Amino acid sequence: MRKYVPKDNVQGKAYYTDRFHVVPRVPRTEVEDAHFESVVNEIGALAKESYIELGQLVLQIEATDNFRVLAKLKEACGYTQCTELSAVDYLAKDGEFEIFYQMLNITEAKRVRVVCRIQQGLAVESIVPLFKSANFAEREMFDMFGIKVNNHPFLKRIIMPDDWEGHPLLKTYPLFGDEFASWYEVDKIFGKEYRDIIGPENRDPAHVDRYDTKRFSRVGYEVPFGTDISEGEEEQEIKYSETLLVDYNKKESKQLDERK
Repeated sequence: MRKYVPKDNVQGKAYYTDRFHVVPRVPRTEVEDAHFESVVNEIGALAKESYIELGQLVLQIEATDNFRVLAKLKEACGYTQCTELSAVDYLAKDGEFEIFYQMLNITEAKRVRVVCRIQQGLAVESIVPLFKSANFAEREMFDMFGIKVNNHPFLKRIIMPDDWEGHPLLKTYPLFGDEFASWYEVDKIFGKEYRDIIGPENRDPAHVDRYDTKRFSRVGYEVPFGTDISEGEEEQEIKYSETLLVDYNKKESKQLDERK
């Protein structure tokens, strides 16, 4: 087991700097489509900004107007499905979350993306009365980002345990978990008094040491369990099945005469 290295409360530190690659912004165009123009006219002053990105209409609104705008889209514009909603963490850069709602009009085959900004600690109104599909999505947003949703029928964590500390999709959340994450299962199952006996959890999924496992399969170098591989393994001939596996190195291929 690896020795635990304290991370000095990295969960509370923002790591946003200008050294990270910034993806160029998707080109924006003016609203010229007749259907989208009618949507913009229906929303009216509730839309602070409207434009086209990747063939879909984007509406920038105030977070306090989210329910009214989505109600108009559903009842007056034919957007009867909310296919996705979530948030993006811009706390380190702008001090805000960006919440988005992805709307679909099946009849017209059109999509509208409703976007709003909200400060950390503030809540947004639930849209479950309009779209039942938003129930689990709003719970996931609460679980992963800590964004509270007013008037949600059952707002509780949906992925992480109820007593989990922190929100994993925040950019300040460490990839390998903090000290709480490293000791959670030990404390929960055995108790804190067993920390010295069991040790912290190894949360590095990329680390696989084949010398302390039960022989992870290495294609072409398989060995029986318990074999001494301290000096390496001998290469074995790879045998391909004609029914399950395909040798893509072969130049010739086998085709079925007719589909069964």
